[in-house]
Amino acid sequence: MTTAESAYELGRRDRKKLETRAALEHAALTLVAERGLAGVTVEDIAEAVDLSSRTFFNYFPSKEDALVGAGPASADELREKLDAVPADVPVLEALRLMSRAEAERVQKERERWLLRLKVFEQNPSLLPRLVAGGTETERVVSAAVARRTGVEAGTSGYPELVTAVTMAAFRVAMMRWSAADGRTALADLVDDAFARLAAGLPDP
Repeated sequence: MTTAESAYELGRRDRKKLETRAALEHAALTLVAERGLAGVTVEDIAEAVDLSSRTFFNYFPSKEDALVGAGPASADELREKLDAVPADVPVLEALRLMSRAEAERVQKERERWLLRLKVFEQNPSLLPRLVAGGTETERVVSAAVARRTGVEAGTSGYPELVTAVTMAAFRVAMMRWSAADGRTALADLVDDAFARLAAGLPDP
């Protein structure tokens, strides 16, 4: 096998793994939306995509992890998006641009994300998993904000506060998006949230 053929085979295998992972996520979300969390087993999820339970565990440690899936962008991906914004852009605007880019990524998987949000709303016991992931994201983005502003993390509280507010704004935009069944673009809802923050959250 030539080097080119080896690279193609490796690429094909990686694509197949991604497709299998996505199929398991979709099956988990669809079944739990229909039956509830307690009414779905790992065996049910695997059977829905014609795989064994053993294969399921090659991708996810539990059915709850399959429901969370890949989640939004990783902390490092968000940091990279923030770092890519020119240094002369004000912090809140830079965070809006970072959040808008993430919203556009989520929008591309609209149906899956709306289903995932529905499942999480119906099964509050899953929320701690999102909170755990969000804590690490806030830490990484906060450190990037500290570097951007030249403020030492853990001193003034500014990097931590503006990052926490940003994450809250994004969550609210996601909730509004879900409640409207995705009829409004998520990026527009993110922009609206940041516009309110920039205005000082005046009374409606």
